[in-house]
Amino acid sequence: MIARNIACLALLMGVSSPALAQVAADQPPAPEAPPAQGEAAAKPYGPTPEQLRLLGTAAAMSQSVFAQDFYMTVGLGAGFVPSYEGSDQYVFFPAPVVQGNYKGYAFGARGPGLFIDLIKDPVLPKVEYIAGPIIRARLERNNRIRDTVVKRLGDRPIAVETGASGGVKINRIFNRFDSLTFQADALFDISGAHSGAILTPQVSYNRLLGTKGVVNLSASADFVDGDFADYYFSIDAAGSAASGLPRYRAGGGLKSIGTSALIGLDLSGNALDGGWGVFVLGSYSRLQGDIADSPIVAIRGDADQFFGGAGLTYTF
Repeated sequence: MIARNIACLALLMGVSSPALAQVAADQPPAPEAPPAQGEAAAKPYGPTPEQLRLLGTAAAMSQSVFAQDFYMTVGLGAGFVPSYEGSDQYVFFPAPVVQGNYKGYAFGARGPGLFIDLIKDPVLPKVEYIAGPIIRARLERNNRIRDTVVKRLGDRPIAVETGASGGVKINRIFNRFDSLTFQADALFDISGAHSGAILTPQVSYNRLLGTKGVVNLSASADFVDGDFADYYFSIDAAGSAASGLPRYRAGGGLKSIGTSALIGLDLSGNALDGGWGVFVLGSYSRLQGDIADSPIVAIRGDADQFFGGAGLTYTF
């Protein structure tokens, strides 16, 4: 959940060029001048008001940073996160923000990792499709553990996970400037650390604030297999002797459910020109089942997990 929240820091620049084109196009046409008295209404010469509006939209988009073959957002966010998943102690956690597009192929950070969307969608579509590979590192319980008892269980080596993400994004739900996305990530450890798998379905609602910024609300869940649960939440005989915690064997299933909210603003008031932006992100998740019953959570930590962060971005 923590890594997924860090990935959401890049959502400010999830304001795509098609969506911004809708904003630029949403201008009322200029009123036509009434005909003079005694004269019949003549057919006007030159472009119609609708054509002028389309020409204005094209001109605005042609000068937009999002009209380039390549554009990217970089930045730095920071916040307070649990010292390990299930902890009730929090630590300061800085994280980079990276997201962009190259000739129609979107890419972005997913925690300490990368996702690439291999599907090109047309301009101003009603429905967009998402599919592509993910690779990431899982740093869970590798360091930053504040609890001295849990620390006696030992650090966990970093896991390298790969997999895919797929979904569908439906635009213009309630108005011209919003969207609803259904997406799922499936990841598998290829490093031999936990040797398990994790599935994360998510639904998110995105609303543009004109060209000034964006609001995003999301809800998600994590499902893990037995290998993942055992690696991070079980306690064997040696761990029990070292920590004083009871022995425990965690099984797979629903690991957590959560929700998050993001507000991002362009500092110039016009996201079309790129430049600096700011964001604020908050989230809450609750551990479930065998994961919540693990002694490192039920005895030494808390099933309720919170995250809060803020930061700066720059788009070019």
